[in-house]
Amino acid sequence: MSRPSIDIRARQAPLRDRYTADPASAPRTLRVRGGFHDLADPLHASVTPDSAPDLVVRSGAHPAVGGEADAPCSADLLLTALAACQEITLRMVAANMGIALEKLEVTVEGDWDPRGTLAMGREFPVGLTAVRAHTRVVVASDERGERAKRLLRSAERYCVILSTLREGIPVESTISLEQG
Repeated sequence: MSRPSIDIRARQAPLRDRYTADPASAPRTLRVRGGFHDLADPLHASVTPDSAPDLVVRSGAHPAVGGEADAPCSADLLLTALAACQEITLRMVAANMGIALEKLEVTVEGDWDPRGTLAMGREFPVGLTAVRAHTRVVVASDERGERAKRLLRSAERYCVILSTLREGIPVESTISLEQG
């Protein structure tokens, strides 16, 4: 059985107070930057989030489209983001509720047909066509299961990536070309 080592409520209290007193201080723009990997290598990319500037996340083309299977593909990273968000949200909500987790397993699957990416016909979609997240949680004794049910509802509700994928958001993309 694992008891949280961090008091989430205490850690979040000053943030909640600040956001209540100054609502304009809450919204953020998250940014990830790429384009600094070896430009002669068409199979790999590296990106760095502004929130963790010392971290470099490598990505590679999937083997189904000619990649080398030496780095996660972009879809793997999307699914990884969902799995990580689901796990972190569950951990934080459990800690906030004082629920000890005995076991936690998160598996995320995505359906993809590489023929779309390979431009083999308009009948093949480009991108994932379905995503399934499976989370298994074992908590310390909860006779009626009420706290565990509340934990799962809250974790599902507050998972940022799950909500984003389910609800959909406007996505703007611009690509500019300059002569070197």
